[in-house]
Amino acid sequence: MIRVRGLTVRYPRAARPVLDGLDLDVAAGEQVLLVGPSGAGKSTVLRVLAGVVPQSIGAQARGEVRVAGMPVLGGGDVVGVPTLAREVGVLTQDPADQLVLPTVLDEVAFGLENRAVPRHLIGPRVERALALVGAAGLAGRRTSELSGGEGQRVALAAVLVADPSVLLLDEPTALLDPVGARQVADAVRAARHGRACVMVEHRLDEIGGLPGRIVVLDEQGRVRVDGPTDAVLAERSAELVALGCWLPASAELRAAGFDSASQAAAAARPAGGPVAPPAGEVVLRARSVRVDRGGRRVVGPVDLAVRRGRVTAVLGVNGSGKSSLLLALAGLLPSAGEVSGGSVGMAFQHPEHQFLTRSVRAELAYGPQAAGLPDASAIADRALLDLGLRGLAEQDPFRLSGGQQRRVSLAAIAVCDHDVLLADEPTFGQDRLTGALVARTLRRLADEGRGVVVVTHDLRLAAALADEVVVLRDGRVLGSGPPGRVLADTALLRRAGLALPPLLAAWRSTGADLQAFLATLDEGVRRLPGPALEAAR
Repeated sequence: MIRVRGLTVRYPRAARPVLDGLDLDVAAGEQVLLVGPSGAGKSTVLRVLAGVVPQSIGAQARGEVRVAGMPVLGGGDVVGVPTLAREVGVLTQDPADQLVLPTVLDEVAFGLENRAVPRHLIGPRVERALALVGAAGLAGRRTSELSGGEGQRVALAAVLVADPSVLLLDEPTALLDPVGARQVADAVRAARHGRACVMVEHRLDEIGGLPGRIVVLDEQGRVRVDGPTDAVLAERSAELVALGCWLPASAELRAAGFDSASQAAAAARPAGGPVAPPAGEVVLRARSVRVDRGGRRVVGPVDLAVRRGRVTAVLGVNGSGKSSLLLALAGLLPSAGEVSGGSVGMAFQHPEHQFLTRSVRAELAYGPQAAGLPDASAIADRALLDLGLRGLAEQDPFRLSGGQQRRVSLAAIAVCDHDVLLADEPTFGQDRLTGALVARTLRRLADEGRGVVVVTHDLRLAAALADEVVVLRDGRVLGSGPPGRVLADTALLRRAGLALPPLLAAWRSTGADLQAFLATLDEGVRRLPGPALEAAR
């Protein structure tokens, strides 16, 4: 069904190929999990299989690729993307890239209309596809009003409704809350049956049953491991962690040198002193903030105090108002109530929406230069180093992977001297090592005296990084407090519609100090040999 031989891809101005001599075979009905560090070329593999690279996205590509019996690259006349799309369903990393029609029903029906499916069959098939991904309640909505996670569900429904023979899924759960991630992962498992499927995913601890085969790419865009998923995770977990891969809870514990969460908890040493740093002055205050969109109240009323030196994590299910609250705090969305305080910078959920230049170095220097700082170039160089972007300095930010773009947008805001930094899903698309760089940068900014607010579905990030957690439901605050207390409150999480991923659920059963437990695991991983880990250190 899929045959790839010697695939090498180099993007313009890139120092090296993103894929280098890759071979891959996927049989009809076989499901493959594709993992690897950020920037290893996982999304590029899917783009080549879909015909988008090099037909729509310019790149030097060579090798032989056939999908569903059709030539996609090399060897004579290749089929165009429209022809390939009759058999291949693609879910991109960012649903905003593929939602093009004004309403949810129009969006999901579009593929069927293009295939001339009889009108009386379209409605029932659209309803079934939306129900399959847990999006039946979104049928009457406009696509422009969907949250990122809601958009991800609708985009997946639009892929599945056409019944493709090949599925290419690029992080289908990346923008979903933990419960939604499990629901969509279940839908993907049901949809994979009988189809060839290649799925890129980072959240291996949250999505339940994994495809039976795993292919691991290394930093050079080459296949490092290819084998049965269970065997690879059992026998080569340390190697995968050293590459920067996230693992399911049991494999991560094993890689860190522990047989169980209880053993890790017993080794954890709670940090001395207060759980959180002393509260600094309020640098941003929201009083009775309310946001209405499309005739619906999506936020409010919400009161929030952002303090200097502290990280606040905002949690909640998809559609609970998290991103809208952040935009209101930044003054980028009309709102009622009062927001007052110092200057605010924001890293958007869609990083490409804020890029202003055509090189990473220029993007990071733009803010300091606009502020008239004489050492703008040195500031940019420091930011490149802090967020693992030094090797990408001359590349076009619009041509980077989603995870790399996310780090560029965060770095570009971090170098500006704002009192408050707001970050929407900053660990989207990050591997374990680059996720740690993001967390370290956010912590440093707070320690330097900024107020930091992070919207995230990554409960592990909130657990390890935040001084305070705020939980939203239907635009209102359900509860707040230190992460260890909030994430141990089963009644609060149930009311919010949230569920802990397996690793945090295992922590809760031990009664250990949360941040000490996570620090113990991270310390075990940092002892592993490997060039990627040494670079991160």
